[in-house]
This record gives sequence, C-alpha cells and structure tokens, in this order.
Amino acid sequence: MTRSKAYVINGGAGRVVSSIPAFEKLAETTDDFIIVCEGGTDFYKGHPTLHGKVYDVWHKGLFEQHLKHRDLITPEPYRVWEYYNQKCSLAQAFDIIINNQGVRNLPAPRIILNKMEVVQSYNIVQEVKFKTGFDKVIVIQPFGRSVQNLGEFVVDPSSRSFNLKDTVEIINDLKKEYGVILMSEFPIALEEKETGKSPVAMLQINDLRVWAGIIDIADHFVGCDSLGQHLARAFNKTATIVTGSTFPVNISYPECPEFDIIDAGKDNRVYSPIRISMEDELDRANDEAMELSREQVHQVLASIKKRLGKSTKFKGKFVPPQQQDVGYCPTPSTQQVPAFSTSSGSLKPLSVSYTDGDKQ
Repeated sequence: MTRSKAYVINGGAGRVVSSIPAFEKLAETTDDFIIVCEGGTDFYKGHPTLHGKVYDVWHKGLFEQHLKHRDLITPEPYRVWEYYNQKCSLAQAFDIIINNQGVRNLPAPRIILNKMEVVQSYNIVQEVKFKTGFDKVIVIQPFGRSVQNLGEFVVDPSSRSFNLKDTVEIINDLKKEYGVILMSEFPIALEEKETGKSPVAMLQINDLRVWAGIIDIADHFVGCDSLGQHLARAFNKTATIVTGSTFPVNISYPECPEFDIIDAGKDNRVYSPIRISMEDELDRANDEAMELSREQVHQVLASIKKRLGKSTKFKGKFVPPQQQDVGYCPTPSTQQVPAFSTSSGSLKPLSVSYTDGDKQ
C-alpha cells in the first residue's frame, strides 16, 4: 500500500516561491499530500490549491496528526543531475523530484496578495513617487542572503551579490531619472558630490509579502541571484538581472522575454556544488565573478532605461496613511537606517535621519 506524502521545504523564500509550480502540477494529479515549510509559509498563503495543504514546522500536533502516517520527502533541487549540469532551473528541479516528469516547461509561480498587502505596497510606491518627483519607480535588490556586513564593507563570499561599488554607481545614475527603492537588509552610504538629485528610499520591511506587493506595483526590478527576481517573475514584471557565480539557466529566467540577464560571470566561473560538497577552492575561483566591467555597468543601465523609457514629473496625489513615513537617504556617509516595521500588520515609523536639506 502506498502511503501519502509530506514534502518538507527548507531554505530561503526564493526556494519556496520556486517550488510553487511543481506543487501546482502535483495538485492536478492528486489531493493526497501536504507541505511543511521550515522557513515560513508566507508565499503559499492565499494560494487557491496549496494554502490548505501547507503547515509551519511549529503547527500544533503536526507530527502526531499530520506526519507520522506519511512518508517524508525533502526535495533538494541542488542535488538533481539536470540542475548541477545546467539542464534545468530551480523550479524545474523541484518538479523533477516531486512529479518525476523530467524537464518540462512550467508556468510562473502564482502568488496571491490580499487587499491590505496591495494597499500598503501601493502607498509606499506612491510616496516614493511623491518625494522623488518621478512617475516611474525601480526596486533594486543588490544583495542575496549570503552577504555579510563587515564594518564599512558589504561582502558576499559566494559572489552572487552585486559589488558595493557597482551598486552605488548604478543607484546614483538611476536616481537622476527615476524613483529608486533599495531592497536590502543593510543601508548603503551613497557618496554624492552633486546636489539637487533625488533621494533614495531605503526601507526596512520585515514582511516579504509587502515587498512582493512593492515589486508588483513598481515599474521595474533590478536584482541578483536572490528572492526579488522570483517575485518579479511571479508578477510578470520586467527585470534586469545580473548573475555571477551562478548560472542563469539554474537560478533565473533567461527564456522569459520580460527579463534581461547580464551574465557577469560567464567567462570566469566554475560551478559551485551548493548543498552537495563544501569545496572552498571553488568559491575562491569565483571570487571576482560579480565584479562588473565598465561595459557591464553600462549594459545594466541601458537595460533598465530601455525597459522604462523616460520618467516624467509625478503629478498624482499622495495622501499619507496614518502612522506611515518613508525614510530617504540622498547623500549620507553616516546615517541611521530609515525603516518600516510591519509587525501586527500595520506600518509604524522607526528612527529616520535626513541630510542635505532633503527632510520633508
């Protein structure tokens, strides 16, 4: 007799989002499965077929009531042959394990936002437009979860994140023409000699579903090998993605017409077998895979401007909701982190500092 199955999903939110298409396919053939999510169930919430099948690891009675009688399967896409030989994507690797149908085309992951999340996100983007004066807004996520803040440096030992210098250069160029929202756990000191330029919104939002809404409502996404690009794909947004130590076919969407991929590591990387082996020399070999050349920086900027066109002066109205404020950081060398707190589903302003007369 075949026992029913429980799938245990671990790792970051990007892996959770990437697993959605495979589980949607599974739900077309059977109703007899559940999903246990070690990193949080945020992006399964509200899904029309998966929501009722998903459990957090702390769910009361999870083992005795839901797991003990099932086979437990922990899908590990990085250990799929097609994945580590660059024959499939992260989503396809999940599908190979879960559905055993080989490499096949999959739809974009489906994320369902509720009205509160949509309204919160809309208000944030509107305020960015209001304070920058531009009608087009970009979200940029320069760093992945493996990045480390070491004093004055932001370093990614896995070489999947933007170089800090390149990040500052790109943002300082973009903020001349567009509203810019920085999606980062760390603030960035934007060195600026000229005055009169628009500020950059540095938000600290803990609720990833609000970030999903911001990406959906914004006009373009710029990122690396991290969560944001999967959210952009879920909402069919245009995106400029830069890859370094990881291969676009594995971690991004090179066949998607809405995505422009600048492959910085194409000629000087080796595959790093994450979650398979711990070979230090491979990360060392990829140490400069995300160091952008002048030409590649220009490619990034050209991709963004091609997708967005020219921004015009924002003429809309902005009515600030109660207890909301956005922190901006136009030129700081030292600063507090402008932040949102989204605990209990409400936005509350935290400590915010302004410089160069840009306080509003």
